[in-house]
Amino acid sequence: MGTHGLTIQFEIIALIVLCAVLIADLLYVTKRPHIPSMKEAGIFVGIYIALALIFGAVIWTQSGPQLGQEFYAGWITEYALSVDNLFVFIIIMARFSVPRKYQQEVLMFGIIIALILRAIFIVLGAAIIEQWSWVFYIFGAFLLWTAWNQLKDEDEDEESGLVKKLTSKLPISKDFDGAKLRTVIDGKKLFTPMVLVFVTIGMTDLLFAFDSIPAIFGLTKSAFIVFTANIFALMGLRQLYFLLGGLMNRLVFLKHALSFILAFIGVKLVFHALHENNLPFINGGEPLHYAWLDISVGLSLLVILGAIVVATVMSLWTPWGKRAAANAEAEEVTKASEKASNPTEK
Repeated sequence: MGTHGLTIQFEIIALIVLCAVLIADLLYVTKRPHIPSMKEAGIFVGIYIALALIFGAVIWTQSGPQLGQEFYAGWITEYALSVDNLFVFIIIMARFSVPRKYQQEVLMFGIIIALILRAIFIVLGAAIIEQWSWVFYIFGAFLLWTAWNQLKDEDEDEESGLVKKLTSKLPISKDFDGAKLRTVIDGKKLFTPMVLVFVTIGMTDLLFAFDSIPAIFGLTKSAFIVFTANIFALMGLRQLYFLLGGLMNRLVFLKHALSFILAFIGVKLVFHALHENNLPFINGGEPLHYAWLDISVGLSLLVILGAIVVATVMSLWTPWGKRAAANAEAEEVTKASEKASNPTEK
């Protein structure tokens, strides 16, 4: 708190208002449960994106272009990671055959858990950075490792296996009972498959929080910017889920763009650590004063935007993207037919 150019009062009021808006959007599900139409989802997503752009402009006006660019770069990065998170949610819903009318409750749970976990990691990350600047070496290496794993498809199977281990001793019914976690069948109290869904969603949120917080701290040191960018990235995710559901198999190069972005920020973090080095076994404990080690926020913003635009264009309008999308859709059809032929498989 107390970011240069912004008063503490402004930061407190902004955080309260933004959290209230996010919570109100989530509570709207419990008051009026329904599957939003494409028009409704598009309007809400458009409004939340417009609010983020306006908020960034206010920060830019209040404190100058540096902080404004940091917000936009952080928000776009977190938003892209949140979209990737949504695609994982779609896979989880399909894997457990969650009825469409109950998916909003699952999404609400996922978004709330994501907000809580990110808030915890933001506080911890800010405190660690304040005390030990060399942690940027660790953050950078972690993001480079994450970028590499982003290109592989092994995480889902590993996560599924871990969920099975965690829930192997739970008595679980075969069918859902609304959105309930517990049900009674033949006088026996059982957990419903919704427990498996929530555990899987929670683990996914934890993994994405591990990825997203080091990534945005590579773009700004302001905890306020980090937290507000994450709130805006989570706004409208419920509507975006239904809006992007049909695009899951078409944005085939999104994970490549995210991998590139995470790798870029990882390199930026390592460069920053070298620029402010105080580790005795690197350059005798002295910083490295090379201009190219200082990657500006403006350049970072251009790289992040460019990667997302290129990935979207390649996915939707190039022969490679169309061919990859067709292969992904064919694979989904094959999996669906296999599941239909073996209805007992979970």
